[in-house]
Amino acid sequence: MSSLRARLLGSLLAGVLFIGAAGGWVVYRNALAEADAFFDYHLRQTALILRDEPVEYLLAPQLPPTNASYDFVVQVWSLDGVRVYLSRPHAVLPDITTLGFSTVTTPEGRWRVFGVQAVTRVIQVAQPLSVRERRAAELALQTLKPFALLLPVLALLIWVAVGHALEPLGRLTAQVKARRVDALDALPGEHLPDEVQPLVAALNELLGRLRAALERERAFMADAAHELRTPLTALHLQVGMLTRASSEGEREAAMSTLAAGVQRAIHLVEQMLVLARQEPRAVSPRVPVRLDELARGIVAELVPLADAGHIDLGVAAAQPATITGDPDAVRTLLRNLVDNAVRYTPAGGRVDVTAESTSGSARLTVTDDGPGIPPEERTRVFDRFHRPAGTAPPGSGLGLAIVKAIAEAHGATVSLAPGPSGKGLAVTVVFPAQPPVPATPQDSASQA
Repeated sequence: MSSLRARLLGSLLAGVLFIGAAGGWVVYRNALAEADAFFDYHLRQTALILRDEPVEYLLAPQLPPTNASYDFVVQVWSLDGVRVYLSRPHAVLPDITTLGFSTVTTPEGRWRVFGVQAVTRVIQVAQPLSVRERRAAELALQTLKPFALLLPVLALLIWVAVGHALEPLGRLTAQVKARRVDALDALPGEHLPDEVQPLVAALNELLGRLRAALERERAFMADAAHELRTPLTALHLQVGMLTRASSEGEREAAMSTLAAGVQRAIHLVEQMLVLARQEPRAVSPRVPVRLDELARGIVAELVPLADAGHIDLGVAAAQPATITGDPDAVRTLLRNLVDNAVRYTPAGGRVDVTAESTSGSARLTVTDDGPGIPPEERTRVFDRFHRPAGTAPPGSGLGLAIVKAIAEAHGATVSLAPGPSGKGLAVTVVFPAQPPVPATPQDSASQA
């Protein structure tokens, strides 16, 4: 049953029927108790009236007429146990029993019996209990009959009441359906029941996140179009210079300039694709990542680039440090940091990578002795496509923006500070720590 109205109607009617059945059982039991008291009283009064009467002559006229509701049977027994009188024939009758009230079971059913002793005889008045049960059932049915007749009316009232209660959901559904695709403003929450308010709040929160994501996408597309225009224009001009070259030397110089421009454009596009993959989605999948192993791998990968620039690149410290995250994203984060440090460090400089584990956190630190970043620029360098004035060599301005996006997705923080000697730059990324991963045999062998 998928209809909320039908489910509510079914549940309410089922509850009403259950309560009605329970009430009917209680009414039946009360009616049966009252019938027992009523008929026991008549059994006793009949026996006492007949106790002092001459049964042979006066018993029959004083007995009630034959009636299913007063199905009394009178038996008179002599003191030696011989039945001397029977008010009317019956298929099965109870035998003589104790004086007073008793319940006797016979093959025909149970009987309620009252016995009283006179001077020369015992008078026994009996009645089948089925008469009382039938009378109690009739009383219970008479009591529940109005309820049964009103049940369809009750169902209709419940249907109307449930429909009226669900009208706010219908109005909310109509509002959502009538919205344009680009309408991301919050849904109105006034005049809605308390039960619907959490749904509206969740929808408004979702619309807010969607609006922010679309705004980021628009800003990214605008920035990308603006930033790509310059290198593409430069490539166009360099192609023109190549076609106008009149000598072999001019052609070689133009080809070299064009190749460098193409390489910068490729790097810019790659950085933009990496940034687009990181925003605004959450990092997935999340698995244990060893930062110390990652630092060694990235350094080994970029050593040829550092050697080409005569830069000393190495791992200063690599303590076992484990986080939970996306291995590819964390690798991209560290590679951008090391690549930036190598490219901005002059020949003869030094770049160190450190992986540390502290109580409650794990951190990556990349330090260099390059030109550094002025304090007033350290908050803006995380903006996309932002490059401090006079910065060399040329770049895309996306490296630290990518680092920030990946760090935020992992719940990490990024901070910039001067290098240890007050020169250069130290970039520190602090992650929430995870329990250490046991070292593998390969790790032990590599450390040895």
